[in-house]
Amino acid sequence: MLDVFEHVRDPFTFLEKSLTFAKYFVFHIPLDLSVLAVLRNIPLLSVREKVGHLHYYTKDLALETLKDSGYEILHWNYTQASLSSPNRSLKTKMMSIPRKIFYWIHKDFGVRLLGGETLIVLAKAKNF
Repeated sequence: MLDVFEHVRDPFTFLEKSLTFAKYFVFHIPLDLSVLAVLRNIPLLSVREKVGHLHYYTKDLALETLKDSGYEILHWNYTQASLSSPNRSLKTKMMSIPRKIFYWIHKDFGVRLLGGETLIVLAKAKNF
């Protein structure tokens, strides 16, 4: 499921019902929730209006949401979205230097602080 459950009104019910369709799942989850996004506020509202995100996640919130919904996390990784996307805005390009520095120091901390990442997750239905 690529970029799906942040759009649904009740992600827990949606994810639980999805368990019946397969044994293994791949999730791609935008990590919109960061210190910078909360302080600026506009990015969160913009994502809600432009692309319809109803829920915002950090890495840990996303993984716990999947676990709470009946999934076993087999593997996860950041996708380097803000550093590798060809259609980056000027603001995103300008943030690439501080992001690279913070990501190098401590990736999880850098993502929680500055955002700009998505998560790819391989998961298995716990009770398949």
